Amino acid sequence: MQFADFHAGQVIEAGPYVVSEAELIGFAEAYDPQWFHTDPSAAAGSAFGGLIASGWHTCSIAMRLVVDAALRGSESFASPGLEHVRWPHPVRPGDALRLVADVIEARRSEKRPTLGILRWRWRLFNQRELMVLDLEVTSLFRLEAPGPVPE
Repeated sequence: MQFADFHAGQVIEAGPYVVSEAELIGFAEAYDPQWFHTDPSAAAGSAFGGLIASGWHTCSIAMRLVVDAALRGSESFASPGLEHVRWPHPVRPGDALRLVADVIEARRSEKRPTLGILRWRWRLFNQRELMVLDLEVTSLFRLEAPGPVPE
């Protein structure tokens, strides 16, 4: 999608993305090697009752779905950050995750009219409709220079 295609109130959906146990463990071993992400036997006896994905893995899956659904081929070039990140329910092996992205605001910067600013809320839901991720993102887009000001 191009920046001009985004508007406040818009809802973008993508998925499902199925998380395999091998992927969950592989990500955790590389980036978040805590036992409840990497050791199925130990995790079975935990409060979670089994392996759960790293929250950072969950964010990465959301990013992949957003790129595939909206950002691939766009003018997007950076993000200054997130307002919040919440993981209300864990992601487990075999979960099928669905993205719902709500556009909050899409505007050109007043100071830099070649900069598009998009604020949107990303949520991931599993196959049982439990929310597993809730975050608000600001994305930046490099836009063409504005035309001359009409007289």
